[in-house]
Order: sequence, then C-alpha cells, then structure tokens
Amino acid sequence: MNASEDCPDLPAAPNATSPLSHFDSAGQAHMVDVSAKAETHRIARASGDIRMLGATLALIEAGHAAKGDVLGVARIAAIQAAKRTPELIPLCHPLPITRVAVDFAIDREASRVICTAQVETHGRTGVEMEALTAVQIGLLTIYDMCKAADRSMVMGNVRVLEKHGGKSGDWVARE
Repeated sequence: MNASEDCPDLPAAPNATSPLSHFDSAGQAHMVDVSAKAETHRIARASGDIRMLGATLALIEAGHAAKGDVLGVARIAAIQAAKRTPELIPLCHPLPITRVAVDFAIDREASRVICTAQVETHGRTGVEMEALTAVQIGLLTIYDMCKAADRSMVMGNVRVLEKHGGKSGDWVARE
C-alpha cells in the first residue's frame, strides 16, 4: 500500500516514467544512481538579487557597514556553501568541485545587489544545486551583515542561468 492509498489527500506515487528522478517506482525518495553516467566537464551558472534601501546600498558600496566588507564576506560564504551543498540538500551527490566563482554587481537604479555564481566539476552529475546554493547563501550573508541598517531587504529572482555538460547537453535560460 502506498501513501496515497493510505491518505487520499496525497498524490499517487509516480510511475517509472515520472520526470521526478528522485523517486523510485514505489514513490520512495532515493538518491539517483549516476554510476553508469560518463564523467564530463560540467558547469552551472545561477543568479539572484537582494533589494534594499538606497542608504543600505551606499553603506555596502562605501565599505562602511558595521560588520565590515559585506561583499567580500558574502563571496567567501557563497563559495563555502557551494562546497557544502550535499550536507544541506539530502539527495545531492557529493561532488569534486573544481571551481567556484562568485560575482556581485551593484544596480543603483533598482537599489539592489545581484549575485552570480558559477560552479564547475568533472563528474557524473551537474552542479546546478551548488550554484543555486552559493547564490542563496551569498544573498543571506548580505542580509545578515546589513540587517541592523535595513530589515526590509528582499531576496528574489534566484534561478539557474545556464548549465553545460552531461548527457542532456547545454541549457540556457530564456531572458
């Protein structure tokens, strides 16, 4: 008996053709078996932003935030987060990450900081989750370091911009 038979409010277990690869034919969560996949150079790039008051953005730009170099600390936090993604997301494979690059762009007109992360590996599965995790933690670090000045900051627009490598090949987000 599966959970949907026991609890009619739950959706039925996905079948073998389900696009949700983290569930087996009985609907149980599992780590995807990537042992038969070829090792290829894989790259993922993700981005997101944090909107804030103009005065908060000015503090970041001038380096006068009470806790120090906001973007420098956020960059280190984002890199660390990419490396620790499998500890945070239960079904992520631990990967030998070969490169993490994190950049911040200041958009004065919209009063926001845009975080972009690129993660690379030579492996059997992609690094999209690592890139997304890096972006989220980079943005959260900015919030943490600036919350004394501005609790109204809003994070958003987090998404994968592109991925390369693997059987499915290249993918680039539409604008």
